[in-house]
Amino acid sequence: MVDRSRTLRITTHVLLVLGVLVIGFPIYYAFVAATLPLELATRVPMPLVPGDHLMDNVEQAWRRGDLGLQLFNSIVMALGITAGKIAISIISAFAIVYFRFPGRMLAFWIIFVTLMLPVEVRIVPTYEMAVNVFTPVNRLLEVLSVPVAIDPLGYTISMRLQWNILDSYFGLTLPLIASATATFLFRQFFLTIPDQLAEAAKIDGAGPLRFFWDVLLPMSRTNIAALAVILFVYGWNQYLWPLLITTDREMMTAVIGITRLMPSPDDAPEWNVAMAGALIVLIPPVIVVVLLQRWFVKGLVEEEK
Repeated sequence: MVDRSRTLRITTHVLLVLGVLVIGFPIYYAFVAATLPLELATRVPMPLVPGDHLMDNVEQAWRRGDLGLQLFNSIVMALGITAGKIAISIISAFAIVYFRFPGRMLAFWIIFVTLMLPVEVRIVPTYEMAVNVFTPVNRLLEVLSVPVAIDPLGYTISMRLQWNILDSYFGLTLPLIASATATFLFRQFFLTIPDQLAEAAKIDGAGPLRFFWDVLLPMSRTNIAALAVILFVYGWNQYLWPLLITTDREMMTAVIGITRLMPSPDDAPEWNVAMAGALIVLIPPVIVVVLLQRWFVKGLVEEEK
């Protein structure tokens, strides 16, 4: 039984207000800085009352950082990562739960162990793969001494397959679409679905793909929505991988573009413009969270069967 005493209510509300202040004050501070002129934004301590230069600072941030193109790149990257992670994870979980094949649990645990290997740990081999996607194939051909081509005189031509995905949307998204977390969550959800449902679908003549498309997928919509919010924010906030994979300015993301607005040691610290750019980059993930908030909470606290 939950204690609903007055003391508990007051304590929980005080803790909630403190949590909101701790999380929200930096955002408010950035907003205030984005509304101030340069002379006030660089004052120590900076005023905590908003000014009237917000639109001027936003216009400068948008122009200097070329944020229009970079926001588009970030949206493509975040949506690609979200769709790819969900598609691969739900299919992987479906195969692990509903198909009986040798090494099924071994495959799951190998996927699960990758949770301990974030992007920063595997960044070097991932970059090597991005430089040439066919690197594993070429190394296998070298081990097997398989010639790729032979000239008319019978000599082996030293040719190898090559596909470079640097400075491309494929490079921004493909190396990051595998997700052990989403696979684990979908697997746990599928395990809660009664076996009688799969048996009934089989009796009705539904094959595996029909069962997946008409039964499992609709039942997983709240879980998909909840994961979509998390994965979109994850993809949007990626910094190290886009910084490494892109050298062309037209392929840079908005998170990387903010660094162009940061003050350099030789210039005046225009923190008002930098904070205006940060607010612009903050808007898309906030919109996604607000629009999918109901589905996000529902997917975390409810089970549809």
